[in-house]
Amino acid sequence: MSGIPTSSARLAARRGQDAGLPWLATRRALFALLVALTTLVGTGLMWRILQPGGITPLQWGILVLFSAIFAWIAVGFWTAVAGFLLLLADRDPLTLARRPRVADERALPITRRTVLAMPIHNESPEQVVAALSTTAESLIATGQAHHFTLFVLSDTTDPAIAAAEARAIAGLQAGLAGRLALHYRRRAGNAGRKAGNLAEFCRRWGTGFDFMVVLDADSRMEGETLLGLVRALQARPRVALIQTVPLPVRQLTLFGRLSQFAASLYAPMLAAGQSAWQGDAANYWGHNAILRLGAFMDHAGLPRLPGRPPLGGEILSHDFVEAALLRRAGWEVELETRLTGSFEEMPGNLLDYARRDRRWTQGNLQHLRLLAAPGLHPLSRLHFLLGATAFVSSLLWLVILLAGSLDAVLIARSEPAYFGSGEQLFPFWPRARPELIAALLAMTATLLLLPKGLGLLLALGRRAAGFGGRVRLCASALLEGLAAILLAPIMMAFHSAFVIGVLTGTSVEWGTQHREGRAVPWRAALRHTAPFALLGALWIALVTWQVPVLVAWLAPVWVGLALAPLLVRASGSRRTAAGLERVGLLRTPEPRAHAGLLEAHSNLAAGDATDAETLALGPPPPECHGEMPSQILDRAKAVDSDSGEGRRGQAE
Repeated sequence: MSGIPTSSARLAARRGQDAGLPWLATRRALFALLVALTTLVGTGLMWRILQPGGITPLQWGILVLFSAIFAWIAVGFWTAVAGFLLLLADRDPLTLARRPRVADERALPITRRTVLAMPIHNESPEQVVAALSTTAESLIATGQAHHFTLFVLSDTTDPAIAAAEARAIAGLQAGLAGRLALHYRRRAGNAGRKAGNLAEFCRRWGTGFDFMVVLDADSRMEGETLLGLVRALQARPRVALIQTVPLPVRQLTLFGRLSQFAASLYAPMLAAGQSAWQGDAANYWGHNAILRLGAFMDHAGLPRLPGRPPLGGEILSHDFVEAALLRRAGWEVELETRLTGSFEEMPGNLLDYARRDRRWTQGNLQHLRLLAAPGLHPLSRLHFLLGATAFVSSLLWLVILLAGSLDAVLIARSEPAYFGSGEQLFPFWPRARPELIAALLAMTATLLLLPKGLGLLLALGRRAAGFGGRVRLCASALLEGLAAILLAPIMMAFHSAFVIGVLTGTSVEWGTQHREGRAVPWRAALRHTAPFALLGALWIALVTWQVPVLVAWLAPVWVGLALAPLLVRASGSRRTAAGLERVGLLRTPEPRAHAGLLEAHSNLAAGDATDAETLALGPPPPECHGEMPSQILDRAKAVDSDSGEGRRGQAE
């Protein structure tokens, strides 16, 4: 096992780290202050609402959970505000300069060898080749493809898929022959999943390259974007990882089009805000990013966590941890928001989307075990916490809503107590605080909805044509907002069930994702969401019976739950999505701006129409072996390692 870097090594690596990122400490301090003040105000309002008559144990629980949720909402709100201000002023979120840094780096000649690595596992060969070929053709069109090599890293376990995969890659090899080198390697197993797949490549071929761009099976990247990443990493010697902002594309279902529209409208603003306060300690999302291979091999080898799954064993959400390990070693990790042309595909209906979230829930909850790992940057620990909170918050919201409803029912059924148990001269008159309740609701709604309004304002000013014009943009934003309100309770219920499942010891297989838009049969919709509909119906029936005044307030929750089977069924509808497209709704600028990359399909055999069945895969290049030692993430082992270093130092 590799030990953590010594304090002197970390200090040396961090020297001058703020030189290109002005006011970074001040930015972070201001962001933390704004989040803290917002949380304090919200929690104070809730305290004053609950305080008259004394706070019961149930209400204390509500207050504690509300504080945690409100802090999480405040982080998202102030991130959006920061991104809005930066984009409005056309400022780079990292350097705060008006002129984009990427423009200054375009003149740099490329001097590094870069591998585009695509790990795959039981994926559709046609989809893999279609995505990879469009990226390859875009890169070839730049005239700089000779600096790159493609590697398809297969962990496919299904023999039929593996055979089709080999034929498809052989056809693509023939099509790219003489223009861009493409290699194929298949492992016999799937040890370590995606992280193990990449680590095995690094140990066999990693020293033969300087940089690595990680692509998922559905990733598509413009050639100029790839060149920009390489030049950026060349120009920033202290940076080990640069993450782009991949946008979902090629969506044909209603849910897919809604998600694609929302990401196109809001993701650039949110990413700019994140980059501004994360600075040199950004996160890694596992794909559409460039890595400095030497640093990655030296410091990002993943150990197994002690204990059994679901919270022990192999690290599932490896990307967060790899970024944290690189930052711990003194390397910088950046989120690059100025480079466009980075895309991915996504699940096309709510059930497939929830299945993907089920895997991420388990992986992100694992990160809670790493909060105390030795030597991590504070922001790396925050990434772990926020990633887990993204799923735990749903359970907290559900508990708060159920507990609040129960508390209202108990109050409605109880006789008011005008005198306490001790001597009391004057009676206590219970009094509702509607002005405080209204203020808290208005504040919460502002934190949740204003970021959408800010994203819409930016688009109206600069990008409206790409969304079909201002009228269609506003109508699409309204439609997406209403859909988000209806679907949020369903995802809250799914996430709550996932978190409970993980905490009670239920593990999940990390299989192939369904990225194509699929319809949801009624049977599947009912099987997975009928309990949610029953919960919503019973919940609102009880509230209507006991506290009818709450029915309207809880409508955004119970309506979505009660309609869950219908909404899940509709989420996979291609007909509805096509109808909205015909009237110009939910359009996005990306298909028009990057038509060649997003619409082109692969031609398995190049010009001579050779039958792919007769083609043979070319052998991979000679191996260049290197080490990728597992890192220490357990504090006890780190203490032992430090003690050993101390004893060796004394002996010397």
